[in-house]
Amino acid sequence: MAEERIYTIPLRKEFLKAPRYKRTAKAAKALREFLIKHMKSENVKIGKYLNKEIWKHGAKNPPGKVQVKVTKDDDLVKAELINAPVNKEVKGKKEDKKEIKESKEEKEKREILEKGFEKHETKVQKEAEQKMKDEIKHSSLDTKQEQQKAKTQKIISKSQKPIHEKKK
Repeated sequence: MAEERIYTIPLRKEFLKAPRYKRTAKAAKALREFLIKHMKSENVKIGKYLNKEIWKHGAKNPPGKVQVKVTKDDDLVKAELINAPVNKEVKGKKEDKKEIKESKEEKEKREILEKGFEKHETKVQKEAEQKMKDEIKHSSLDTKQEQQKAKTQKIISKSQKPIHEKKK
C-alpha cells in the first residue's frame, strides 16, 4: 500500500552550517536525511520539480523551507514538490504500438512532402529576393540621379551669387 504524507521541511538551519558556495548541496542532503529519518527508509528518490525548486537560485541561495508530498511504496520513498504536475504513464496495447508505427511511416511521407515544399519555397524566396534587389537598384538609381541634380543646382546657385569682397 502507498503511504502518502505532506511535510514542510526546514532547510535553513542545516545549510547555514555549510560554506556559502555549498549551501544548496547541503540543503539537498538535509532534505534527504529528513526523509530517511521520518519515512524510515534508506531508499529515497527526490523528484525533478523539487530538485529544480531547491536549485532555482543557484548554489549559494537555497530556499529556507520546502513543502513536499512524500509517497512510500514498499521500501521506495518518492518526494516531489507539493504543486508539481503529475505525469501518469499509460501502458499501451499492441494495437497502440501498431498505430505508433503507422504514424512513423506517415511522418516519413510528410517529411518527404515537406522537403519538396521547401524546395518550392526556396524558389519563391529567391524570386522575391531578386525582385527586392531590382527594386533597390532602381531606387538607388533614382537617388543617384536626384543627388546629381542637387549638385548641379548647388553649382548653379553658387555661380549666380555675387562674390563678396573681403573686409578691410
